[in-house]
Amino acid sequence: MTKFKDLGLKEEILKGIHEMGFDEAFPIQEAVIPVLLTGRDVIGQAHTGSGKTAAFALAMLQEIKPKKGIQGLVMAPTRELAMQISGEIKKFGKYTGIRVATVYGGQGMGLQLDALDRGVEIVVATPGRLIDHLKRGSIELGDITHIVLDEADTMLDMGFIEDIQFILDLAPEERVMSLYSATMPTTILRLSEEYLKNPKQFLLDADDLSGEGIEQSFLIIKDRDKMKYLIDFIKPIKGQIIVFCSTKYRTRDVAKFLHQEKFDTVAIEGDMSQSRREQSMSKFRSGKVDILVATDVASRGIDVPRVELVVNYDVPNQEMVYFHRIGRTARAGAKGRAITLVSYSSVGDWNLVKRQIKVDLKDLNKEMGIEISIPDPLKRQSPSRRYGGSQSRSGYSRGPRYGSSGGYGKSGGYGKSGGSGDARDDRGGGKKRYGDRSSKNSYGGRSRW
Repeated sequence: MTKFKDLGLKEEILKGIHEMGFDEAFPIQEAVIPVLLTGRDVIGQAHTGSGKTAAFALAMLQEIKPKKGIQGLVMAPTRELAMQISGEIKKFGKYTGIRVATVYGGQGMGLQLDALDRGVEIVVATPGRLIDHLKRGSIELGDITHIVLDEADTMLDMGFIEDIQFILDLAPEERVMSLYSATMPTTILRLSEEYLKNPKQFLLDADDLSGEGIEQSFLIIKDRDKMKYLIDFIKPIKGQIIVFCSTKYRTRDVAKFLHQEKFDTVAIEGDMSQSRREQSMSKFRSGKVDILVATDVASRGIDVPRVELVVNYDVPNQEMVYFHRIGRTARAGAKGRAITLVSYSSVGDWNLVKRQIKVDLKDLNKEMGIEISIPDPLKRQSPSRRYGGSQSRSGYSRGPRYGSSGGYGKSGGYGKSGGSGDARDDRGGGKKRYGDRSSKNSYGGRSRW
């Protein structure tokens, strides 16, 4: 593998890389960094954990000059991912004198204005809050030389296409731009044709989204039995664990149950205040707690190298979401495990996900001798869905409730908040999705299966 020192990076940057414990570049970094340094635009497809953040961050740090105004702009779909990217850039650029500001909805404008007033060279932002700053004049794009769209497919799917176009139209035409995503639907490629100039494409084989390197297994059981098997699976694990749920209600219930079972647990879901979310993630990243329970809004903003197991407590409602979830384990070439708990009412959705998985799956029903007995009304065909689409599916709403309060003890850091929905950005709600993808999941009463 190519060493970072062979990529022509400054000594100040190499010092930061070395301090983080890295020496050799990952394939996406080896491919992308030299191209960006020549001034050519890039489209990069890489599965989670492949090192794409370092690919664009190091090239940007190499070219940007301290105390010359805002020259670099990184856009990300969620506040968690924006904060993660900022943290990585700060570590890489520790000895460069380049300052970074993070701009996202859910945080007071005053804190962000103070950071901008002190002077920064790179801004990492969610699209909605960035537009707020642009309109009030606290951020100007006139000196921008580098633009990055990270997790571009998620930004488009969340309805940010018009915001992104508005922002890019304000930026100078002479700039180096790169776009990164785990998947590359036609909408992404169309956007690149409009805003990128003769980009060099690094499109990995679709098999890389199969979750190779992750031991994947599934168990088909009644929904009411999930708590029991969840406990059985997590008890032997020595590393950290992430449990993904489909709704904020399920997230609360599972987190509360685990806390009652004496597991150190925190949660992230949309109704939490930003400070609570940051507090929960800080505890998990630092290793103070072992288990994180999260909705999908957090799945792309979690980069913790010690995650040993990912549990899909609910089958995701989009095929690609499955790969983003399990990609939280096996980071940076490590090994990991993923277990999906499939309720009887979600077998059809799980069959759709399985079609996209290119590695062998372990059938825990056979291994554990658990019989599948699906009632006749639920023995139906898989729903007709377009690849990656989000059609409604039958299922459950909140699962078993353990008490009526919104909290689950001190270690969870949990409580009520005035928010609603899974917070993505302060401007994302209500926007029309790019393409005909506006249908939402509907959850009726709790299924007894």
